[in-house]
Amino acid sequence: MSDIKFEKRKTIEQVEESTELAPKFDQDGLIPVVTTDFDSGEVLMQGYMNEEAFKKTISLGEAVYYSRSRKTLWHKGKTSGLVQTIKEIRIDDDQDSVWLRVNVQGGASCHVGYRSCFYRSVSFGRSNSSTVLQFEEKEKVFDPKEVYGDAPNPTKL
Repeated sequence: MSDIKFEKRKTIEQVEESTELAPKFDQDGLIPVVTTDFDSGEVLMQGYMNEEAFKKTISLGEAVYYSRSRKTLWHKGKTSGLVQTIKEIRIDDDQDSVWLRVNVQGGASCHVGYRSCFYRSVSFGRSNSSTVLQFEEKEKVFDPKEVYGDAPNPTKL
């Protein structure tokens, strides 16, 4: 693989105040990742990386995630062409969450065809028995059937 090495987590000071990259993966070996558009700051998606995906992302300069539903690495855009080119990688204060700032070739990050995976909003502040989602993106950037064919939806219900 790559020669990228993560430091062992030794002290709070090392994790929070040093220049050493010592990410904390959860009990499943994953770290959450928020991905935003580099220019606009728009949230495009939230995903996960395991150690291998994080190292590949750093070495390739393109987003590589770990798919929890498929239990495999997922090089974003390898099938669709909607590659997320890394412009900046940030890690939070206790190094258990990653923020990718990217440019997206093709303009979309969602496998459903929308620009962002956050294409609907949830109404709040009212008490009623059911909550209706509102579409914030009106048009898809691409047709998933044209890109992926009749491949099964990667989202498990």
